[in-house]
Amino acid sequence: MTPKTISVKTEGLTRRFGKFTAVDQVSIEVYQGEIFGFLGANGAGKTTLIRMLCGLLLPSEGTGSVNGLDIYRESERIKRNIGYMSQRFSLYDDLTVSENIEFYGGIYGLSRDRIRRRKNELLEQLGLQAEQRRLTRELPLGFKQRLALGCALLHDPPIVFLDEPTSGVDPRARRSFWDLIYQTADQGKTVFVTTHFMDEAEYCHRVSIMRQGKVIALDAPARLKAQYRQESMQDVFIQIVRE
Repeated sequence: MTPKTISVKTEGLTRRFGKFTAVDQVSIEVYQGEIFGFLGANGAGKTTLIRMLCGLLLPSEGTGSVNGLDIYRESERIKRNIGYMSQRFSLYDDLTVSENIEFYGGIYGLSRDRIRRRKNELLEQLGLQAEQRRLTRELPLGFKQRLALGCALLHDPPIVFLDEPTSGVDPRARRSFWDLIYQTADQGKTVFVTTHFMDEAEYCHRVSIMRQGKVIALDAPARLKAQYRQESMQDVFIQIVRE
């Protein structure tokens, strides 16, 4: 059996803000092509962990690597080698869909020809061809969500971090967005997703459950349900948190 390629690895990763420990001794390995979920209530430490892995926040202690790059010494290189979609979509409302993509292409340092090719590919993949001349402020929330994902994928990164990407959208748009996440993973990319929607854990290859900065469970959803003898990940989550 061919060994799995590790995309992200942490050992004892910790982040403190004064006396408050937001992320507490987290050790994980995540593999190429995997959809890896961080599940937990608001304030559990999911976003802080993502920000450390994205090179946006230095840890207080522990070690970590992203795509083989050290999170302490190579944070700037990490930023250039990942895609990041924040809770608040980093889009410019006064630009059109097409202009937003072109703007981010310039930030990533892509050539005009590559921006044009990637823009056409992404507009088709995301189902936004008919919307490309619309101002972003006029888009429904589900379309803004797709556009934000497209901007995160524009430079074809091997790892994508999605921080609560489906907050505020309706269930149909959430399901459609997860179809795009599967397409992304099928291309060999590693996808990190933080969410507080328990049903979304079912869509991940593996899921970690966080509480008060700690990872208190980590496995495939089916294995977690079998281990805790529950029918849904919501029931698993409730049981683990109570224990």
